[in-house]
Amino acid sequence: MPDQILLQTALLPVPQQPADRLGHPVPILDELPEADAWLAAEGAGVGCLITHAMRGASADLLARLPNLRLIANFGAGTDLIDLEQTRARGIVVTASGAVLADDVADLALWQVLTLLRGTAGADIFVREGHWRQGPLPLGRGARGRRLGILGFGRIGQAVAARAGAFGMDIAYHARRAVAASRHPRFDTPVDLARWAELLVVALPGGPGTDGLVGQGVINALGPGGMLVNIARGSIVDEAALATALAEGRLAGAALDVFRNEPEVLSALLVAPNLLLTPHVGSATQDARLATLNHVVTNIQAFRAGQPLDGIV
Repeated sequence: MPDQILLQTALLPVPQQPADRLGHPVPILDELPEADAWLAAEGAGVGCLITHAMRGASADLLARLPNLRLIANFGAGTDLIDLEQTRARGIVVTASGAVLADDVADLALWQVLTLLRGTAGADIFVREGHWRQGPLPLGRGARGRRLGILGFGRIGQAVAARAGAFGMDIAYHARRAVAASRHPRFDTPVDLARWAELLVVALPGGPGTDGLVGQGVINALGPGGMLVNIARGSIVDEAALATALAEGRLAGAALDVFRNEPEVLSALLVAPNLLLTPHVGSATQDARLATLNHVVTNIQAFRAGQPLDGIV
């Protein structure tokens, strides 16, 4: 590995880059003036690729890196990496979901509590003098509320731990039961949504979950239900969600991720009782630094023939 080229697809969303930690230059594909020519000349020498969750590694790019052995992904999401090709070729993929779980779960609980209390506009309510006309409408408490978690990996379990501290009743849906969990598991997303008052989406993106939270799940939540998505925008049918909110068939929702971000469906921008944030689940200094450390440590371990962390 030491004599093979290390390639980075794009600048990572963090002040320092892997080159700063590794002590040598790392070519960044999206910054190269002649990227196609570089790949034609050097692609066969690339042994390790650094990418991030919103950039991925397409089938076309992987095909131009015939001797690639490792993809170190900055972030939790791997849905933009062609995993069929990596598995077929024996390319190891690592992701840093474990180091992001706490901060993403923190945001999810803030969204849950904000929806329940109805405080998304409380700051403006005070600043613009609306308080003089009367108090903010009463919200709802968290204790005893039924929280369903769709997807029960590291992030889903971190959400459960926080929700439990607020006295919420918790259940989940995942393809397989989590043996270490004491929380009940529902067989389908619709069954979970029918039980829940609030549903937090914590699934990975990709073809298997595209549009999974659609009309059926939304209808099962019902007019008193609330939806939170801190996972991937592709999982939620955004048009169905906007319509349900506009028609009062759902009490509220919070979205940190969007199908075509940073573009947001126009119907969502005018939907009532909808809290929007710009994909900031893991956007803390702490998480970004930990994610960079994870990527660099895996590259160093791979070069030294040592075990890797976070293999997908």
